[in-house]
Amino acid sequence: MSKHEVIVYSSTGCPYCEKVKSFLKDHGIEFEERNASIHKEYFDQLKERKIYGTPATLINGKLVLGFQEKKFNKLLGLSENEPIISNPPQTETTGENPDGIFQPVNQKVLEDVYDFVTIGGGPAGASAAVYAARGKLKTLVIDKAPKAGTLAITHKIANYPGVREELTGLELLTRMQAQAKDFGAEFVRSTVLSVDFADEIKKIELAEGTIKAKSVFIGVGAKAPSNKINGEEEFTGRGVSYCSTCDAAFYQDQVVAVVGDNDEAIHEAETLAKYCKTVKLLIPTELKGDVDLSALQNNPKVEIYKRHRVREIIGTDSVEKIVILNDKREEEIWTIDGIFLYLGGMKPGTDFLNGAVMRDEDGYVMVDELLRTNIDGVFAGGDARRTPIKQAVISAADGAIAALSAEQHVNKRSKLRPQYS
Repeated sequence: MSKHEVIVYSSTGCPYCEKVKSFLKDHGIEFEERNASIHKEYFDQLKERKIYGTPATLINGKLVLGFQEKKFNKLLGLSENEPIISNPPQTETTGENPDGIFQPVNQKVLEDVYDFVTIGGGPAGASAAVYAARGKLKTLVIDKAPKAGTLAITHKIANYPGVREELTGLELLTRMQAQAKDFGAEFVRSTVLSVDFADEIKKIELAEGTIKAKSVFIGVGAKAPSNKINGEEEFTGRGVSYCSTCDAAFYQDQVVAVVGDNDEAIHEAETLAKYCKTVKLLIPTELKGDVDLSALQNNPKVEIYKRHRVREIIGTDSVEKIVILNDKREEEIWTIDGIFLYLGGMKPGTDFLNGAVMRDEDGYVMVDELLRTNIDGVFAGGDARRTPIKQAVISAADGAIAALSAEQHVNKRSKLRPQYS
C-alpha cells in the first residue's frame, strides 16, 4: 500500500473522530492525531482555516471534514470492497475495551457451525448474545464497526435500568458485550456482504469467507437519511455540526441554531447553552418521546421556536445565515455562527438481506411477537424491526426474546424456556 501523509484533527469524546481513526487503522493507514481539546495550538490551527468542528482529516494536503468514507477511499486509493486489515489481537485486561472483545475472523470461525449468530453487536445483538451464550448456545456476534453504532456514539446515558451512574453509550455497550463474552460468546469484526437462509444451516457471507449457523438474529442498527438540507454537506465542519461534545468549544460566546425534535436535540441545546451567547432551538414537528423542555424554557440563553424548519444553510467560507420557514409558513433569514442538526428519519441498515426475509417498504424486518421472521430459525429485533420508540432498553429486551426463541428452535423445544437463575 502506498505511503500517504494523513493528519487527523480530533477532540476528546468525539464519536465521529473514533469512526475516522477506526477506518484508518482497519485499512493499515498510518496517521498523526492532533487533539484540539488538549492542545490549544491545534484548536487555533483549525480556526485559522475556518474549520469549526472535528474530525478534520488532511490526506496528502487535501481536507476531508467529518467521516466521509467515499472520500477517504478515493483519496487513499482504496476500493469500496477492499478487505480491511484486521488489527492484531490485544490482551484484554479489564473487559471494558471493545478492541479487546472483537477479534479478526480466523479459520476456526469459518469452520465452526454456530448455534446462534447475531448480525450486529449493538444493544440488541449484545443482549441476545448474553442470553444465548448463557443458555449454552454456541454464539457468535458479527459487527463491522463496534464503536460506531447509535448507542456507541451516544455521549451520555442516565436512564438505563439498574445503572445508576451516568456513563457513555460506548461504556454501557461494552459492558454488555463483555458480559456476553464472559458467558462464552465470540465476537468478530467484519462486514456481512450477503446471506443465504434457504437451508437448515444458514450461510452468512463475509469478505473472509462463509459463517454457518443453525439460527440467526438480525440486530443491525439504523442509518441516517440521505436527504440533506441545502448547504448542509458543503458546510459540514465549517459551521454545520452533529455533536456538541465534539464542537461546542468552537462556538464560545457565539450564536448557534439547534434543529431537532427529539431528546438528543434538547440535551445538546442544554450543553451548547453553557458555551454560546444564544442557542436558537428549532423544533420542526411535534417532539418525539417523553421530552422535558422546562430547563430550556427557563434558560435566558435559549430561544425556542416550534414548527420552524430550516430550508437552506448559507455562507462563504463558513456558515453565516440560515433560511427558515416559520410557523406561519413564511421565510425568514437568520444570522448565526453555527448549526447543530439532530433530525430524525433513521432507516434500518438491512439492505444486505435483499429478499432473504420479508421486510416492509422502509426496510424494517417483519416479525411476530417472538421476533420470528418468515424464515424458520431467523429472528430480528432492535432497530432492524419497527418499534414504537428507539431506546437501548427496548433493543436489549428484543435481544433477550430473540435469543430465547432461538434456543427453542435449536433445541426443538415445544415452548420457550425462561432463564430464572
